[in-house]
Amino acid sequence: MNFKIVVDSSCDITKKMKQNMNVDITPLTIELEGTRYRDDDSFDVDGFVTQMNASTSVPKTACPSPAEYIDRFAGEEENVFVITLSSKLSGSYNSAEIAKDIYLSENDNKNIHVFDSLSASAGEVLLTLKVDYLAKLGKTYSQIVDTIGNYIKEMKTLFVLNKLDNLVKTGRMSLVKAAIANVLNIKPVLASNGKGEIIMINKGRGINKAISKMIAAIGETKINLEDKLLVIAHCNCFKRANTIKDKVNDMYNFKDIFIVEMRGISSTYANDGGIVIAF
Repeated sequence: MNFKIVVDSSCDITKKMKQNMNVDITPLTIELEGTRYRDDDSFDVDGFVTQMNASTSVPKTACPSPAEYIDRFAGEEENVFVITLSSKLSGSYNSAEIAKDIYLSENDNKNIHVFDSLSASAGEVLLTLKVDYLAKLGKTYSQIVDTIGNYIKEMKTLFVLNKLDNLVKTGRMSLVKAAIANVLNIKPVLASNGKGEIIMINKGRGINKAISKMIAAIGETKINLEDKLLVIAHCNCFKRANTIKDKVNDMYNFKDIFIVEMRGISSTYANDGGIVIAF
């Protein structure tokens, strides 16, 4: 199949993955202290996270414009599959849909489908790997659209954050709750509710206990994991991500496990020590 995968920069694929797949990344933007940054390959994630944690300002993020997506639809590929952040968390999905309508009104030589991942970070990576696999397997455009649509409904996204600062700054957790959590060293285990919204499913005293509960939650899904991939995304904590991989390998039988480092958008919300997994 002649195809291209277009993702937004919440998709934390590695450089090696990008080289092995025909993927074009559409950057979101991040604004902090009056400076706007593009979340592209030139963005200094580590430097930004350090600046962000030293600042009292609230980081603001913005989705790509339809024009950014339209630019990426161009090319010889007849089939374009777009994977975006959850529409409940960002306007990226709506922007891509607008771009698709505009592009197809002027060009009738392509198939373009936009997938709302109902997830972020590791979830988008997982879907990108799945689309690439199906396309290279020789599946048709319609078969891929149907298969990935069903896959999204079944996909699970779980995460544990070591720092709650940005949940407070962006209004996703009250200052009182965060203060109590910090004093008691309570770390929430969060998840997508299947509709692209964030819910808390558990909590632990300390990051290690919270991660253990997140790993245990994999088994509680009662899903057959033999044919499943697991993606682990981390923000400046590769050792922690690798420890999770080892523990998961001991407990479950995933087909394969990938570790990826978060780009700018994911790091903005997950912060230092944050982990997101998807399967």
